[in-house]
Amino acid sequence: MTPHRTFRTLAHATACAIGSPYAFALALLVVVIWAACGPVFHYSDTWQLVINTGTTVVTFLVVFMIQNTQNRDSREIHLKLDELIRAVDSARNRLVDLEDLPDEELARLAREFHRLGHQADPPDVAIAPPRPAAAPPHPHRGR
Repeated sequence: MTPHRTFRTLAHATACAIGSPYAFALALLVVVIWAACGPVFHYSDTWQLVINTGTTVVTFLVVFMIQNTQNRDSREIHLKLDELIRAVDSARNRLVDLEDLPDEELARLAREFHRLGHQADPPDVAIAPPRPAAAPPHPHRGR
């Protein structure tokens, strides 16, 4: 396994793990235990340094893991959208590599699409009428 593949696998697993409720519960438990130890250590500078250093190191490392995962997800989405643009005959193929355009050109395109959206014909899709409010419960049910 190459170093890049190993890192990608580790980054993906880390991003999934730290986004779980279990990771939040573990982090909360660590903070509660640290806070409970405050009186034992007389709320010393060392006691504060432990949580500050720990959270700083974890945050520093996790930022790289999450950024790697987000970059990969972004590339995947761009490739899927590029494929859809290429597959639709009426789509403008020059939009395929939008991520490479300067900010000014992206802003110009955003204004163009905003203008086109307001000029568009009403959609052919029929909008369903709102659903009626739920009827009150029957007085004899559930007894």
